[in-house]
Amino acid sequence: MAAVVKKFFIASMFMWMAPLAILHAFNHNLLPGSTNLTPYSATLLSGFLAVISVNIVIAFYIYMAMREPSDKHEPDPKFLAEAKASVSQPTDKAEVSSESLKKKE
Repeated sequence: MAAVVKKFFIASMFMWMAPLAILHAFNHNLLPGSTNLTPYSATLLSGFLAVISVNIVIAFYIYMAMREPSDKHEPDPKFLAEAKASVSQPTDKAEVSSESLKKKE
């Protein structure tokens, strides 16, 4: 469980840091060639690259989640027992609704 939280925290940090670093680099002309762009073009390009960077981080996080072994996570036996018991219990509402449908016909 701690590894999952750690991966989520790292991905969240990159989702904040990557776009801010890109925007900062464009606003302070830290990237080569960004001085030749008009302010309008620099704003559009930096915003576009910031959005792309967030999508790349999300895709990488999904990829890492899909690579985790499925047998590593076992459901809680108590939860499974309670879930099976609740599914097998008959409900009175279902019987009442079916009776009301027969009366309407």
